[in-house]
Amino acid sequence: MSDSQFDIAIIGGGIVGLATAMALTRRFDTRLVVLESEPVLAAHQTGHNSGVIHSGLYYRPGSLKAETCTRGREALYAFCREHAIPHDRCGKVVVATSDEEIPRLEELERRGKANGLQGLRRINPEEIREYEPHVRAVAGLRVEETGIVDYIRVAQKYADLVQDAGGEIRTASRVTDCEEEQDAIILETASGSVRCRYLINCAGLQSDRVARLCGAEPGVRIIPFRGEYYEIVPERRSLVTDLIYPVPDPKFPFLGVHFTRMIDGSVEAGPNAVLAFKREGYSKWSFSLRDTAEIFLHKGFWKLAGKYWKTGLGEMYRSYSKEAFVHALQKLIPEITVDDVRPAGAGVRAQALNPDGSLIDDFRIVQRPGMIHVLNAPSPAATASITIGENIAGTAEEVFDL
Repeated sequence: MSDSQFDIAIIGGGIVGLATAMALTRRFDTRLVVLESEPVLAAHQTGHNSGVIHSGLYYRPGSLKAETCTRGREALYAFCREHAIPHDRCGKVVVATSDEEIPRLEELERRGKANGLQGLRRINPEEIREYEPHVRAVAGLRVEETGIVDYIRVAQKYADLVQDAGGEIRTASRVTDCEEEQDAIILETASGSVRCRYLINCAGLQSDRVARLCGAEPGVRIIPFRGEYYEIVPERRSLVTDLIYPVPDPKFPFLGVHFTRMIDGSVEAGPNAVLAFKREGYSKWSFSLRDTAEIFLHKGFWKLAGKYWKTGLGEMYRSYSKEAFVHALQKLIPEITVDDVRPAGAGVRAQALNPDGSLIDDFRIVQRPGMIHVLNAPSPAATASITIGENIAGTAEEVFDL
């Protein structure tokens, strides 16, 4: 039997695709291959992640995000302990900087308790300063379950376990075509043809295109949003102890600029959320004619832009003005200055958009005969990756003849 014949092919070597492969190889004795388009694994959303292990505070109770985050968080902590992956369950503070934000803070507290957070409590300004001496706020929440980790190391360990279990991982294997036969799916890739019985699409920023390539209509369009970070210079890292978050705007699936201590000791500030003109566009100057045309020809984008164009312009302004970016940071730490930060990296979020212009705020996983397509897996997908992978493996057990 050819090495290119498999039971299952997973498209996408990010943390969700690798977690799914790990769950499947643990559950079944199956021939499995992971196909990653880039030369290395975890090259995009996983590799540009802020490194936060999310608690489950923000998500609507009963949503797939809430359910998978709270279970996945503890599974990830246990996984890191088992495999000696450096991590820190350091906790964070979420702060209201004005009285107008207090009702939203109270709603966050309600959601967190509904989602089962045990280490969640309201704190007053004096208590906030005990955790973060340089923050100025009128009220806050202490969230003990939050932590930090390097998700590239987590993803690589998933990959190691997949290979140890007999799974195959192929990098530099972008899928370029898909044909269905009576009992097989034929994938043409940059590294050769792959024949499989079943397919799972975990392609992240390319997930809607992969779905269409495989004959499925996803019903959504991936719109890329770039998040840009600054790094606090080493001599001023003492401004931040652990993690500091604002009260988010409930209209958007973004959390607002915040401060994050990374597992290597550095401190990031950000991100903003600006429209990217390339799906893997990590620079302000990144541009793809195809990607840009798909954005502006999508009717849902114009409906979204009509609602939130002022917010979008503000995010763009902060993208090009360091002073404006720092001004947003000063809402949390008034004493931070433009000299205290320097440009750092950026990430691109694959945000699924409905034709009516609404942002999809939960995970979106759809089934087609012989296929499972993961079409929206934003934050907290990395935190919840073990649980998401197990859920997808469970769905595969139900709908595939494994």
